[in-house]
Amino acid sequence: MIIDSRYTQLAEGLAGFSLELKKGERVLIDAFDVPEAMVIALIRATRARGAHPYVNLHRARVLRELMLGAEEAQYAPHAEVELHRMEKMDAYIALRGSDNIFENADIPSARVQLVSRLMKPVIDHRVNKTRWVVLRWPTSAMAQQAAMSSEAFEDFFFRVCTLDYARLIPGMKALKALMDKTDQVHLKGPGTDLRFSIKGIGARACGGTHNIPDGEVFSCPVKDSVEGVIQYNAPTVYLGASFDNIRLVFKKGRIVEATANNTKRLNEILDSDAGARYIGEFAIGFNPHILEPMRDILFDEKIAGSFHFTPGQAYDGVGNGNKSQVHWDMVSIQRPEWGGGEIWFDGKLIRKDGLFVPKALHKLNPGYLLGGK
Repeated sequence: MIIDSRYTQLAEGLAGFSLELKKGERVLIDAFDVPEAMVIALIRATRARGAHPYVNLHRARVLRELMLGAEEAQYAPHAEVELHRMEKMDAYIALRGSDNIFENADIPSARVQLVSRLMKPVIDHRVNKTRWVVLRWPTSAMAQQAAMSSEAFEDFFFRVCTLDYARLIPGMKALKALMDKTDQVHLKGPGTDLRFSIKGIGARACGGTHNIPDGEVFSCPVKDSVEGVIQYNAPTVYLGASFDNIRLVFKKGRIVEATANNTKRLNEILDSDAGARYIGEFAIGFNPHILEPMRDILFDEKIAGSFHFTPGQAYDGVGNGNKSQVHWDMVSIQRPEWGGGEIWFDGKLIRKDGLFVPKALHKLNPGYLLGGK
């Protein structure tokens, strides 16, 4: 089969730069509504490095049908099988396409929560015990979300996903070092006045080794330290439902008030378990190619000049111990055309209106990352 050169370039980047696959390693390729040619490109790139590929092919409408009638008697054995397989893997690649991002919108929340709870050990093992990378696949639905033609969006997708991520490394290291030693964080912006501590939590830089597209450094608040209010200005889709203008109020780390265009569904999700009303991640995004939200979190959380503040599950190693079946990355953009905003660390201004202020962090500003100085 003749493979599009862009597919080959992307596959080689995933197998090489992202996962650094080695001879004899096992890698599971999870492909959701993705062209066969891309899966074949990944198989070839994996074998070229001496690793062993395993493949799952998924279809969104089939998965929806299964979840509509999900029962514990069905999904508990399924989760056991999937966990056993994941425990045999050294690495994991997920390519997620979707012709309809709202395919699961009519699945009852109780069914979704059941499947999420039973499959959580599989996801936890994948995240914490394997080397993994996850990316979307360009579809007409995504082009519509981005208000772009299919051709223009496809060009945008491959430009973003094949970015020279090595160029991010100097600035990410500087930001990580700063966050490692920071105690108090203060976020300011329209409708936002939020304070919390990240003391002793540490930080992790993400530059193309886990999510594609990438471009963030993340940490996590001390669990009970969050105080104040945050108004998110980027739209979001979670569990098949769409949300706009989410506003959260915190006291002693817990979300005590939550409103949005769909307040009822928002609170249903936040009531999934005790940990869903606490924060599991705080991250700063800086991918220079991604400027506008498109209701796809793998893109939106990397928007240049954004941050995300995430209710739910915290990551091992850079977390506060919070446990939840929810991990919902909610995004706020602080560039001037989105209302501006500021990030302060221990009383010092770190980013203003989407641009980093300290000289050591200038290499994360779009001008530098797109080839300037």
